[in-house]
Amino acid sequence: MKFVDPKTDIAFKKIFGDQAHKNILIEFLNELLELEYPIEDVKISNSYQPPHLYGLKETTLDIKAKDTSGRAFIVEMQVEKDRTFAKRAMYYSSKAYSQQLDKTEKYHLLKPVIFLGILDFSIFDHQSPCSRHLILNGENQSHDLKDLEFNFIELPKFTKLEPELTTLADKWLYFLKHADDLQQIPHNADTPALQEAYQIASQHHWTQEELDIYESQGLKLGRDRNVVETAREDGIAEGLAKGELQGKMTVAKNLLAILDDAAIAQVTGLDTNIIANLRQS
Repeated sequence: MKFVDPKTDIAFKKIFGDQAHKNILIEFLNELLELEYPIEDVKISNSYQPPHLYGLKETTLDIKAKDTSGRAFIVEMQVEKDRTFAKRAMYYSSKAYSQQLDKTEKYHLLKPVIFLGILDFSIFDHQSPCSRHLILNGENQSHDLKDLEFNFIELPKFTKLEPELTTLADKWLYFLKHADDLQQIPHNADTPALQEAYQIASQHHWTQEELDIYESQGLKLGRDRNVVETAREDGIAEGLAKGELQGKMTVAKNLLAILDDAAIAQVTGLDTNIIANLRQS
């Protein structure tokens, strides 16, 4: 039995973003988030649909869902290192929060927005793979502003081996990090949702077109990484470190046809908003 990598765009969306298998997302969020009360049901607003090769560029990586109380959940998987990811998380969450209302300004109707970023790289100094970020009172640390919270999973910091898995959260992180290295469903997959996640990740359950897209996305990721590494080897990154804005803009323009905005930001150090403006100009 061979499994796909759950961290790739299409696999992540197919496993966690399918309304027909919403029990997977429900269990995953309940185990990984410190929720005041558990999720009982969700409605995934951008539920997975079998993609087409010609629509590959439009594949979205984030999952957006609401539970029965109206809480909004944004789940995003990010493989390529992005130094602006934390800011992007705050922007997405704030935008989702403000878009709940129309011009009537009935602020009492606003519901919490909970962001979960799953990263295949590290962005914080602490050693824990999971972190929760809240808006706290600077004087007494009370949690009075509760409608926005940000959660991050940094997969490189999760180093437990299969015999060391003690919690269901551990088993989900192990699935994300190691599924594509396994040859069979492990014994630690001891809940129906986790079993189902492994089954969906099995290439046996994928259409040929889905597998073609999966392979294409893997090749694109490899090409992007090669471009970044080549830029570093050629000394571009070193030159950019001098802080010359014009040089950064020139390099960014040269990379527009090759990389996405996040990858260009990684190479140049420019904000993704600046890169987006370059792309539109």
